[in-house]
Amino acid sequence: MTNVTPLATNPSYRQLPIIDLSAADRGPQARRLLHAQLHGAAHDVGFFQLVGHGVGEPETQALLSAMRAFFALPEDRRLAIDNVNSPHFRGYTRTGDERTGGRQDWRDQLDIGAERPARAPGPDEPAYWWLQGPNQWPAGLPELRTAALDWIDRLSAVAEKLLHELLTAIGAPADFYDPVFGERAHPHLKLVRYPGSAGDGAGQGVGAHKDYGFLTLLLQDEVGGLQVQREDGAFHDVPPLPGAFVVNLGELLEVATDGYLVATNHRVVSPPSAVERFSVPFFYNPRLDARVEPLPFPHASAAPGVTDDPANPLFAEYGFNELKGKLRAHPLVAERHHAGLLSPA
Repeated sequence: MTNVTPLATNPSYRQLPIIDLSAADRGPQARRLLHAQLHGAAHDVGFFQLVGHGVGEPETQALLSAMRAFFALPEDRRLAIDNVNSPHFRGYTRTGDERTGGRQDWRDQLDIGAERPARAPGPDEPAYWWLQGPNQWPAGLPELRTAALDWIDRLSAVAEKLLHELLTAIGAPADFYDPVFGERAHPHLKLVRYPGSAGDGAGQGVGAHKDYGFLTLLLQDEVGGLQVQREDGAFHDVPPLPGAFVVNLGELLEVATDGYLVATNHRVVSPPSAVERFSVPFFYNPRLDARVEPLPFPHASAAPGVTDDPANPLFAEYGFNELKGKLRAHPLVAERHHAGLLSPA
């Protein structure tokens, strides 16, 4: 196991730490430096920019081109795959129909996951099995399905390598969480468009939140708008870095390390009214029925404990955490398909 002292983060807040994943393959000295940088970024900030990930420009452009073609479709063709039609929360969400913190997010999006048969839970099975099911795809745009599913496979491999290096960086077994991923992992991809500020002038592209999986890898365009809450408590802009993924840690890693690794609040401020912004977040999530065990690592005694938020309880099985988030974020889907799961409060 590698035991290194984390490097201090840049206190200027002008840019997140920049991590070069290709250093893992450039010999012991480069890998030690990578681990020191990863340790510091994950422990102090919970966010960083990832370069050297191996995802090429042709792959990226194939996805972005198909994505822009989808959002250029007439609204009736996008609404033909409205996620209100899907008990699995897959498909298109029109602008304003998703919520974060109880407020409308001013963006529209397409939610995509692993392409699997629908699983309606039996009477004695957890309700989170509703989250497994087929995607909805727009007619006449086969390149979108190909590019999106290829992207899920490609970024799953990047995230797996990154997680192994991160666990090694803090002195934990690299493969400790491999059993909760594998063929039954539950990755999630969003294709997102921010159409500009809402008519009422509200600037919430998406409200402040933490992600509830392991890792998120975000491809953002050159417009910007992503903000991360840093150590000073303020939200700071994340300037786009060409070719990089913005990576943040999810709540499962915070829970697994008793708060030594941090899941950090972040939000998106809407671009000016006449400007569109596109982003592609990929969520590296374990199996729905995964129980995330505490991570054995030498810094456990320095862990401060998990953030306590009574409004956001965390469950031992991953699927309950995602289902909780989906029911809150997509009230129209919840009311149509899952009224029995809604809290009366």
